[in-house]
Amino acid sequence: MEFIRGLNNVKPHHKGCILTIGKFDGVHRGHQAVLANVMEKASSLSLPATVMVFEPQPEEVFTPEKAPARISPLREKYELLRQQGVDRLLAVRFNAEFAKQSADTFVHDLLVDKLGVKFLVVGDDFRFGFGRKGDFTMLEAAGRRYGFDVVSTQSFTMHAHRISSTAVRDALAQSDFSLATEMLGRPFAVHGRVVHGEKKGRTIGFPTANVMLKRFKTPIHGVFAVRVDIDGKHYDGVANIGTRPTLDGVRNQLEVHIFDLSADLYGKPITVLPMAKIRDEIKFASFEALKEQIQADAAKARLLLA
Repeated sequence: MEFIRGLNNVKPHHKGCILTIGKFDGVHRGHQAVLANVMEKASSLSLPATVMVFEPQPEEVFTPEKAPARISPLREKYELLRQQGVDRLLAVRFNAEFAKQSADTFVHDLLVDKLGVKFLVVGDDFRFGFGRKGDFTMLEAAGRRYGFDVVSTQSFTMHAHRISSTAVRDALAQSDFSLATEMLGRPFAVHGRVVHGEKKGRTIGFPTANVMLKRFKTPIHGVFAVRVDIDGKHYDGVANIGTRPTLDGVRNQLEVHIFDLSADLYGKPITVLPMAKIRDEIKFASFEALKEQIQADAAKARLLLA
């Protein structure tokens, strides 16, 4: 799958496509149903199936404190879309300058002149342009004027509930990982590369693999029994996702203690799958109290995973 980062990298040969625009956070089964329709249309017209996303997401620019936690950061989103068979991913840099352009400019300059859209799939609540003045009705009118079809994404239901990124986040927040798995079509996982930490864990017999979480917010927080994939091998462990308040941490990160493994993991990519939540992250009065709690957490994780 081709990745186009920024509008400056859209070249003349990219003109002519079947396009869908959205966040595609999590690339859940609802998204997958939409993408299947997009790719079917792309195949029938012999045009590339293209997904457009905004980076950062608009809420992360205008109201970062209210922006939803990301299920999948951009790198993971790319891989998930590739697995679905998408031909191109266009990540448009969203900033104050881009937000100032009119809805007409968005349609004429970007959709028509740059991308040559022949078929457009968006949610019927999609808004765009300065002041969010552009809407689905405007796109339909523009399609008639410029010669492209506009189709609304259809809700995809499961157990009479609409599958949405919000519903997936809610399931994750409630640690209902089986429901999240059903909606995503795969287990929720955190991917990353192991980095050097403060090495406090090894002083109490619990060395951890540390992964910095490159997203504004994480959809899960706390201590979890986890399964860990490293180099195609599977391990059990206990993980903390949060800021480590006892150690006065400020950045969100993942720390995972992998049971029965003694190896140098620095620089290695790992995948961590939360299986059950043990407790919320709290600040302990002392490092010794934290050590006792970690021992109890590890014991409980082993039981939960047995």
